Amino acid sequence: MATEQKDYNAESIKILEGLEGVRRRPAMYIGGTGKDGLHHLVYEIVDNSVDESMAGFCKIIKITLNKDGSCTVEDDGRGIPVEVNKQYKKSALEIVFTKLHAGGKFDKDSYKISGGLHGVGASVVNALSTKLIVQVRRDGKIYEQVYKRGNAQDDVKAVGKAKDSEGTGTIVTFFPDPEIFSTIEFDFAVLKKRLQEIGFLNAGLKIVLEDLRNGKKEEFYYAGGLIEFVQHITHSKSPLHKPIYFKKQQGTTVVEVAVQYTESYNENIFGFVNTINTTEGGTHISGFKSALTGVINDYAKKKGMLKDVDIEGDDTREGVTAIVSLKLADPQFEGQTKTKLGNSDIKGVVDSLTTTALSEFFEENPSIANKIVQKAIASAKARDAAKKARDLVRRKNALGFSGLPGKLADCSSKKFEKTELYIVEGDSAAGSSKMARDKEFQAILPLKGKILNVEKANPVKALSSEEVANLITAVGTGVKENFLQDKLRYNKIIIMCDADVDGQHITTLLLTFFFRYCPQLIENGNIYIAVAPLFRIRKGKDIYVYSEEEKEKTVKALGGKADVQRFKGLGEMNPQQLWDTTMNPKSRILKRVTIEDAVEADKTFSMLMGDEVGPRREFIQTNAHIAEVDI
Repeated sequence: MATEQKDYNAESIKILEGLEGVRRRPAMYIGGTGKDGLHHLVYEIVDNSVDESMAGFCKIIKITLNKDGSCTVEDDGRGIPVEVNKQYKKSALEIVFTKLHAGGKFDKDSYKISGGLHGVGASVVNALSTKLIVQVRRDGKIYEQVYKRGNAQDDVKAVGKAKDSEGTGTIVTFFPDPEIFSTIEFDFAVLKKRLQEIGFLNAGLKIVLEDLRNGKKEEFYYAGGLIEFVQHITHSKSPLHKPIYFKKQQGTTVVEVAVQYTESYNENIFGFVNTINTTEGGTHISGFKSALTGVINDYAKKKGMLKDVDIEGDDTREGVTAIVSLKLADPQFEGQTKTKLGNSDIKGVVDSLTTTALSEFFEENPSIANKIVQKAIASAKARDAAKKARDLVRRKNALGFSGLPGKLADCSSKKFEKTELYIVEGDSAAGSSKMARDKEFQAILPLKGKILNVEKANPVKALSSEEVANLITAVGTGVKENFLQDKLRYNKIIIMCDADVDGQHITTLLLTFFFRYCPQLIENGNIYIAVAPLFRIRKGKDIYVYSEEEKEKTVKALGGKADVQRFKGLGEMNPQQLWDTTMNPKSRILKRVTIEDAVEADKTFSMLMGDEVGPRREFIQTNAHIAEVDI
């Protein structure tokens, strides 16, 4: 039976007028329609105000979360032009908010440096809002225009006179569209992270974030800029020296860098272009890394410090925290969300300017230079020792020893998408989980007590630990520079520990390991935390609840008479209970571990697992009431 085919002709080609294309495919412009996409709307408007600051016309930006669910962004910049554009016969203000790829970003005389590369930010926010109101203070007047889902409701009109004390500026208030976003509730903490970042990157710019829903208010003003940024990140670590800072310019490109080494073993290099956080790096980061390796090697050779060891790139970055901030006239980002810089010439520019600045600093500060070089040499020696240990393991495997840990109870399925590895602690929990699991797709790796705290151990000690080695072998990807995602043996890696303090500590130790040695697994969404019930309430049938609050509500709903059992650990549950509550894909609760903000995640891990007791105590006291922490 032949199927009816629709004609594919000229009438099949649809032209999405105005901003309708944005509403049809919002992810193309803001990365997604979840929590991240929602907050991206704020950043798009704030970025426009920051552009005014970088151009020298804005000193303060105010972001207000209103009780009605809207967000207001106000700046004291020049104010968006309101005059009629000759080409479109409409106000320039309306064009900026209703047409894609329209704005001052394409005119190098208006904005020599801009984060808003594509000129789509304001119009995209407008398209994805049920309502947007823009007010402009300019030429002694206040102008206003209102839009609904991207469509202007009237022409731009003067609605009053601006007071001399108010000066010029722009105020944008928008209501995110619930038809587009899965949530339209702004998160103060998420915005705080990004706005603080912008404050660090723009020395002298004041940013005020106020939440009228609950009275919270934060102000960010950093006269020290990048130096304060680096110190903020290394706050809970032990620095080897004061931050190294330089600012160099070649043509219209400005390279600003702050560097500080600590006694830790982790590399933290964060890149920004026109205040945009390039989380995936790019040519500016490549140039910086190349310069760092070259300068340290040259200095070490010149001073005769290299004996029987070669310093490689990874060695020069052990324990480094660096901020690389570029001001660039024509940045080429990959995608509208701007996560990676692609300008090919920038690698050489950053390499050259960084090499000159660091070389001068090393010659003028030999004591600091020696500390940095000695740390790189120590890293090189540790790397050699770790390589010898790995080679020994490979030789043992080649001689017939099993490549997988003896305690691993593997699964049988060859379908990668279905496979899961449960990491459990303790013999009783391991025994119950092995009996409870579905052997086809669920593997169990038991741990003997707490694994090594990799935050405080050098890589050689960490990688030679039996429990860490077993974990690495079972996962299959390798670690750090030897990491290979396609060698991952299980699609889901699930940490399943008791709900008590010891269990939470083990969970944190495991998360620290994954964050430091194979963060790609977190970034790719492979790491999960199993949520085990705290109580079983029996009244006719078993009801499992996951918190004290939920228990109280359930008992009250049942009339206050119930048989309540508290589970002290996973081992107290029989295999059927463990399967029903924690391991059955149809009924279990899993938390996927994410890295929402690399800077804050690094700072938090260093503080929780490092040597400084004060900040850790303060963090625990502040967050003790929170049941779930996203990492």
